[in-house]
Amino acid sequence: MQSNLTASAAILAGLVLDRALVKRILRRDLMQESVIYQDILEEGEQAKAQRIALNLLREGMAIDAIARVTELSVEQIQQLQSAQAQADSK
Repeated sequence: MQSNLTASAAILAGLVLDRALVKRILRRDLMQESVIYQDILEEGEQAKAQRIALNLLREGMAIDAIARVTELSVEQIQQLQSAQAQADSK
């Protein structure tokens, strides 16, 4: 509960305070235990994996190899490929 409150406070503080000040006031280890922090981190990792997958698709790498490298599912990569093809055709 404390880590969730700390992470929430950090997010709100970040709206109005300088990043360095927030880091100085709030303990990083408590924030990292927060489920909110973990969700944000996971979303960032997912977005990065998707960007890498798109780059590998553009390079012509096979979907199953991309799945192994990025840890995305074949279905997720196929969805990215379809979305990219639609964006390219516009």
